[in-house]
Amino acid sequence: MNSNGGSTAQARETGTLGKLMVLLDLVTHADAPLRFTDILALAGQPRGTLHRQLTHLVEEGLLELDGDGRYAPGLRLLDFAARSWARNEFRLIAEPHLRDLQQATGETVHLGVLRGLSIIYLDKVEGRQPVRMYSQIGNASPCYCTGVGKAALSLLPAESLVDLLAGLSFTSFTASTHVSAETLLAEIREIADQGYAFDREEHEAGIRCVAAPVWSEDRTFMGGISITGPAYRLSMELLHQWSVPVQLAAASIMEGMRVRLGPRR
Repeated sequence: MNSNGGSTAQARETGTLGKLMVLLDLVTHADAPLRFTDILALAGQPRGTLHRQLTHLVEEGLLELDGDGRYAPGLRLLDFAARSWARNEFRLIAEPHLRDLQQATGETVHLGVLRGLSIIYLDKVEGRQPVRMYSQIGNASPCYCTGVGKAALSLLPAESLVDLLAGLSFTSFTASTHVSAETLLAEIREIADQGYAFDREEHEAGIRCVAAPVWSEDRTFMGGISITGPAYRLSMELLHQWSVPVQLAAASIMEGMRVRLGPRR
């Protein structure tokens, strides 16, 4: 479940659309289908109102209700997601550069965008020897323990970064995960100076990466790209070497964004 789900519900619970979005968030981010009583406890809405809203979402194909009375994401959501992914201009611009980077390294390459306290994966090009890892297109990962996330954080103005870190609730996924804003802030400053970031098995044990920030000129898009693989193949020495090609790929993506998405004359 999204660790910020409670604050999200509170922020959106005014208005019908906001309440419906809270329900979609709860069901789509759950690890397993939810029963009505589960959603009732999480949403904090009156039983009758909640039942009507869930019924509407099922009728519209946004949620599905199985024979055991459990709610799961509906197929219409998949259609929305597929269309959004296929038409995302940032992804389309980045795609050839991601593939070139994968061909050059043989490892998995990611493109992610910063959204609040999370990194959302927009694209993923599997390595020649795929390794099971959490990252999937559309998944959200914490910004403080992923290479792409920390690279994106390095783009924030100092005041915005401090404000964001103040709202973080740290989870120790591995022995290497940052568990305080102070240590994370120190690393973010280092990343801003050098232009690349590492994930030293901070989100998943045995998985490392090197990442570079990617941003649009107006800063409406802030994210990053990464080369990711198993620690037994990706030594820190190798990742330092790959900091050069990942930064070059990021620069090529940003030039493509400037040319294709810049002001029309």
